[in-house]
Amino acid sequence: MEFVIIFLVVIFVVLYRQSNGTSVYKFVVDNVEVVYEKYAPYSFKVIREKCKEMGLEYSTKQYTIQVIIFATLAFVISYLYFYNALISLIYVVLTISFIPYLAYLRCKRVYSEFVFEQVQVYVTNTIMEFSVTQSFVKALEGVYESGIVDDPVKTDIKIMIDLSYHNGDVGESIDYMNSKYDYYMVRNMHQLFLQITREGARDTVRTLDNMLLDIDELVEGVYRDRIERQGFHKSFVSFGVLLYLMIMLVQLIIKRDVYIEMVTNNVIMNIALHIIVLTNSYFLLSGEKYYNENVGVE
Repeated sequence: MEFVIIFLVVIFVVLYRQSNGTSVYKFVVDNVEVVYEKYAPYSFKVIREKCKEMGLEYSTKQYTIQVIIFATLAFVISYLYFYNALISLIYVVLTISFIPYLAYLRCKRVYSEFVFEQVQVYVTNTIMEFSVTQSFVKALEGVYESGIVDDPVKTDIKIMIDLSYHNGDVGESIDYMNSKYDYYMVRNMHQLFLQITREGARDTVRTLDNMLLDIDELVEGVYRDRIERQGFHKSFVSFGVLLYLMIMLVQLIIKRDVYIEMVTNNVIMNIALHIIVLTNSYFLLSGEKYYNENVGVE
């Protein structure tokens, strides 16, 4: 513990001297931002900016709290395994280094959920506009000019309109939108409008009403699945943390002093413990990746 305290004090002094009198906190935050701007993928920057615009991105204070929580858990858990402050410090650094990746996964999930909601608004309002205008392009113009959709969907609707007027046909614009948003409700609606535009159709009102009902059922199912996934995610994380703490049960069975002696003198046991910690960490990280990437929108 003395080593850890001295190490943290040294870091504090170095950062303070390099910050030219500014607050250490601001110095650290500014340097993290520089690294982010230099190395973060362009796609992540776009997604993160959209999350900020929606007010769903974590603030600097929230990220700081997250770092403190992760660092504390990493130190406590690793110390319970190895009773070695240096090893615990290494695990703390490794754990903190994964926070940007977790932020990336979270932003992707938030952005994906946002896009799904925008697509739902696009499809629903295009159908309602078409029932009035009886023209797919005019319906698109009505949705675009209403301002009820946001970027990136709004910009893509404008591209669809321009393509339709340029080609004199809606085929390419529909192919463009289908490639950007590969959702069942988008393809289904586009197929119907393509058929109506090129071949004509009778009694479209009933067909469109049925499509709206299908979309409502689909959206209801998506939101129900989202709530269930959130509950499962909390249980999953709690279970993963409890797996780490199983080492306390082992120490209770064989006595703490005996365990410390085994860890201190047995290299093979140390390797086995590292494998256990890393395997459980991979398990948690994989689950987090699955939860954030496979949002189950359709």
